[in-house]
Amino acid sequence: MRNEGNRLCRLLAHTLLTAILATTSLASQAQQTPDDYYRAEFVILERIVEPGNVSERMVNQQVEPPVRTDKSLYRIDQNGSASSSLKLVNRNQLHLGNAANRLENSGNYRVLMAAGWYEAFPPNYEGEPLRIEIGDWLTQAGQREIEGNITIDRQRYLHVNVHLNHWQESKIAAPTTNEDSATEAQNTDLAAGDEVSLQPEVPLELLTWIRETRRMRSEEIHFLDSPTIGVLVFFKKVEAKP
Repeated sequence: MRNEGNRLCRLLAHTLLTAILATTSLASQAQQTPDDYYRAEFVILERIVEPGNVSERMVNQQVEPPVRTDKSLYRIDQNGSASSSLKLVNRNQLHLGNAANRLENSGNYRVLMAAGWYEAFPPNYEGEPLRIEIGDWLTQAGQREIEGNITIDRQRYLHVNVHLNHWQESKIAAPTTNEDSATEAQNTDLAAGDEVSLQPEVPLELLTWIRETRRMRSEEIHFLDSPTIGVLVFFKKVEAKP
């Protein structure tokens, strides 16, 4: 009888300990999820269209220099290696992943970036600009064809500011200055056996851009675009488990 009572006590103690550990684990998980925690997702795509068919003419548009920032959302260097300051999740985990696949499979778009990450965006949050460098490598300019910044802020609502430039290399040589003419005259005096490569400068031309700030509603897909590039944006709030 005493042994049975001891077993019952041990069983009750074990059950109580298990319940305490489970409650502690749930509380710990809830504490690990901060308030105003979101998964932010961005997809940047390029319309497959000949540059000559773009109706906008932005060659002479004044473009502000890039914002200096230490943070990057997605950058591809000259060798094709991608990097980010954020801890990005896999593309197959993104809500926008299916939309990106459908656009790519349509043959009308080329997805250049699909990125998502988790971050807390509390009220009065002022985000740092996140650098973006994607698309084809423009050899003469030494940069990617699409570059700029995306900034996320929050007052009462989340806002996304997209500042992207879509560049192309012009086929028209830059005007020759007097100094250039003097240099060419000197080169003509070189011996016939000397090999000199005189490659005209290829200026960088602005094809299109996106300059837009948009209020974001959670769990709604937002689309910002220009004639050649588009940005899909999606935010999902992550609720703490009770």
